[in-house]
Amino acid sequence: MILSTFLSGASACMIQTLQAQTGPTLAARMYAGITVTGTVSATYTIEATTNLGLTNGWVALTNVVLPASPWIYIDYASPGTPRRFYRATAMPTNAPPDPNSLPGLALIPAGNFTMGNTFSGEGDGDERPTHTVYVSAFYMDKYEVSKTLWDEVYQWAINHGYAFDSTGFGKAANHPVQTVNWYDCVKWCNARSEKEGRTPAYYTSAAQTTVYRTGQADLQNDSAKWNTGYRLPTEAEWEKAARGGASGHRFPWADTDYITHSRANYYSQAVYAYDTSPTRGYHPTFNDGVFPYTSPVGYFAGNANGYGLSDMAGNVWEWCWDWYGGYSSGPQSDPRGPTSGSYRLARGGSWTAGADCWSAARETVDPANRSTIRGFRSILPPGQ
Repeated sequence: MILSTFLSGASACMIQTLQAQTGPTLAARMYAGITVTGTVSATYTIEATTNLGLTNGWVALTNVVLPASPWIYIDYASPGTPRRFYRATAMPTNAPPDPNSLPGLALIPAGNFTMGNTFSGEGDGDERPTHTVYVSAFYMDKYEVSKTLWDEVYQWAINHGYAFDSTGFGKAANHPVQTVNWYDCVKWCNARSEKEGRTPAYYTSAAQTTVYRTGQADLQNDSAKWNTGYRLPTEAEWEKAARGGASGHRFPWADTDYITHSRANYYSQAVYAYDTSPTRGYHPTFNDGVFPYTSPVGYFAGNANGYGLSDMAGNVWEWCWDWYGGYSSGPQSDPRGPTSGSYRLARGGSWTAGADCWSAARETVDPANRSTIRGFRSILPPGQ
């Protein structure tokens, strides 16, 4: 239940909505919302905080181009804290371009989610215990990095002091780049930042003075500026994004817990009860006899999740930042994984993976490994 609101740049009043389930028992949950009154077609930022005394405690939930006035925003992703305050702030017309206006980026709002496999008896042991994780807001590529996008940044990078282990491969320009290792993806993120005039995220040491551009450096958590530039998602960021704001589901889509070739590019087998694809084996649309059997990025956009992300299951595994490690059962806030390790992590499954390419699935990989089953997508912190 939300007790009060705060106003900046638009008038707002509190409302509450009730969702109930009929039947032998009544289950109800209160959702909070605000009514925003402002300038139609102007852009407003909806923010929330649990402590009005903290000037830097406001967290961006979403940006919206006001479609009508008044307009109701309901916070369905509210973590259920007893006191949560809201404000709607009009963005000034001379403000820097918001990342959400850049093609291909989607806002992943701040909030809690349950990380790990919630389906009893499924998955590997390292997908448990489930635990509550709070993740700050960020923007994520809606699609896996394509060969075209990779090449644009790569060509700029090699002319500006960068060196890579691989030129990157792709079955076609609009297919995901693959055969890139973890080191190359991290350097590519830095190059994308510099190419766009942003502060890079990754440095060769905790001093954060030398931008990481060459070699195979096993960067640690303190080698990154977490609120600047493009970077790989942490495991927690990736899984929160993959779940699309819905909880308790096996796959990124929330309308069913089953998978078919109409929803993802994966290897279908009858061994999984939740694999109900009428076609088996490699995806028939992309099985042309020429490896790899990747699909164009965004091919399954019609089955994008609640955040508008496509291919979060199948096509290519996606590199994440974290060193591999086990889960703890306690709640966490913006976890970044172990401080050191031998293997990095990838998420999401691939065109060769079975139907166990669910949102909680984890792949441990040598960071130097390059394969046709592995690519990535990048994220961008807000406010840049």
